[in-house]
Amino acid sequence: MEHRYADINGIRMHYVTHGAGEPILFLHGFPEYWGVWKKQLEELGKDHLVIAPDMRGYNLTSKPTEVEQYHVEHLVADIRALADHLKLKKFTLVSQDWGALVGWSFVLRHPEYVRRFATINITHPALFNRDLRENPAQQQASQYMLLFRSPQAEQAIMADDYAFGRQAMIGAARQLGAQISAEDEAEMIAAWKQPGAITGGLNYYRAAKLGPPDGQGGQGGSNLLDGLKPQQLEVHLPVLFIHGEQDTYLLPSGQKGLEELVKHLSIKRIPDADHWVSLEKPALLSQYLREFMREK
Repeated sequence: MEHRYADINGIRMHYVTHGAGEPILFLHGFPEYWGVWKKQLEELGKDHLVIAPDMRGYNLTSKPTEVEQYHVEHLVADIRALADHLKLKKFTLVSQDWGALVGWSFVLRHPEYVRRFATINITHPALFNRDLRENPAQQQASQYMLLFRSPQAEQAIMADDYAFGRQAMIGAARQLGAQISAEDEAEMIAAWKQPGAITGGLNYYRAAKLGPPDGQGGQGGSNLLDGLKPQQLEVHLPVLFIHGEQDTYLLPSGQKGLEELVKHLSIKRIPDADHWVSLEKPALLSQYLREFMREK
């Protein structure tokens, strides 16, 4: 695997590439980094060009200090600029967690770049906004977003040597079968400890105003769809939705209506996975992606 940097869209983006062939771009979430895709890069890199960046604000990529620099328009522009830097005319986009919210946002704004799109657990932003505004169960499951937007968020996540991420991500994934080596765990924690990285990741929530009603007049939802016309919300390229059915953060109710917005939808459900599918079920995820890419 080769580590590279691209000076794009006002930042320096670190990314990892492997293999050759039809390109696949992987977008990670919070509190992750490019390495959550290592096993997929190894497997799919046997016959594809695979690319996994550290997103803006994470690990070895630039970390702007202003919250506004994490607005969806900048996140989408980063992906477009990276694709242009790599001279990718069309690619498959694979994403989870915040990477999937950016992935959806990119697909809605630049469908001409995307051959097909795979999203793990994250539904269409219009449906997620609906559930955050109207569904009490999803509102309850998303209370953590209000914490993540608060000034206390950094301290909560960094306390006790990053106990939050060690337990809620690494520990939870291992309980569902993730084989995370000591070396990979150390690399993940080192990514969290990069100066400004936790704030960078939290600023995605702050800039998007993502979350349930805040009790102070905020109705809930997000600004991820700002500037889009109603017809832009429909997706006409193939979409694979992968659902780890034990995810307690993202409830199945958000999938209601997905087939109306996505014209070519495939769904794969994994009963014994939760939020961290790329770590918990790497071989199965690679298998599903291969099958999806073979479909005509």
